[in-house]
Amino acid sequence: MFFISFGIFLLNCPKDVIARLYDEEGWNKLQKTFTKIAKTFGLIVLILFIFSPLNIGSIEFIIGTVLVITGTIGFLIALTNFKNAPLNKPITCGLYKISRNPQLFMMYLTSLGNCLAIGSWAALIIFSLSILTGHFRILGEEKRLTEQYGESYLKYKEKVPRYFIFF
Repeated sequence: MFFISFGIFLLNCPKDVIARLYDEEGWNKLQKTFTKIAKTFGLIVLILFIFSPLNIGSIEFIIGTVLVITGTIGFLIALTNFKNAPLNKPITCGLYKISRNPQLFMMYLTSLGNCLAIGSWAALIIFSLSILTGHFRILGEEKRLTEQYGESYLKYKEKVPRYFIFF
C-alpha cells in the first residue's frame, strides 16, 4: 500500500519537486554512505515483511496495520505539503509545523507497523539500525537547508523538533 501510494504520487509530481525530494547536494561521503546503508536495512525489512507469514487477528497485527495506515496517510500528507511549498523558503506548513522531517517519520511509522504486523524481532532490530544510520541523511539535509535558507531555516529549527514532538 505504501509503495503503491508513493509511486502514484511521484507520477503526478513535477520534475523540480522530485529533484528537490532526492537532492543530496552538499552531503559528505559519510552521509551518503550511511544513507545507502539505511536504505539497505529498509529493503531487508521490506523483504522480511513480504516473505513472513502474517498472524492476522493478533494484537501485533492489528496495531501494526493501524500504524501502516496512519504512516501511509501521514506520508502522503507530508509529500503534499512538500509538493505545494514554495522553492525559495523552508517548508513550514502542514505536518512540517510539528516535525522538520515528517516524511521520514511517517515512513518509519509505516515500517514499524510492518515489523509489528509480521511479529519479527529480527525485522525490528534491522529497522532500528535503519533509523540510526538514516539519521546521517537528516544531518546532511539540515546542513544543506541551513546553507540554502540561512537565518529563516535556523529560526525554523529552533521552533520545530527534528522528528516529532520532543526529539
